Amino acid sequence: MPTKEKVEGSAKGEELKPLFEAARKVLLAGIGAIALAQDEIEEFVNRLVERGEIAEQDGKKLIRELKDKRKKEAQQFQDEVTKRVEETLLQMNIPSKEDIKSLSDKIATLSKKVDELKKAQQQ
Repeated sequence: MPTKEKVEGSAKGEELKPLFEAARKVLLAGIGAIALAQDEIEEFVNRLVERGEIAEQDGKKLIRELKDKRKKEAQQFQDEVTKRVEETLLQMNIPSKEDIKSLSDKIATLSKKVDELKKAQQQ
């Protein structure tokens, strides 16, 4: 028979699933749009080069600059998403990985001290 904590924990898990799926779909759509835009920009610049409207070197430079800008924007977007997810988890009182590691370290330290005390009492 499941305990109250397990039932509540699974309910929280079920609440998070739709949120996770929605966030996943938005991120995938954004990545797809960025990739499509990048391809279209490169194609457009290549057509300008073919028509002689810009030099090949200038076209390569422009594409490189656009890629660098896209990478920077993608990193900013990823940082913002990470920040918002962390804020959401904090609001939902879900401990972070660092919180769990910190508690695990404290438990290990306390366990070691308990073991040392037991050995001291046995002597």
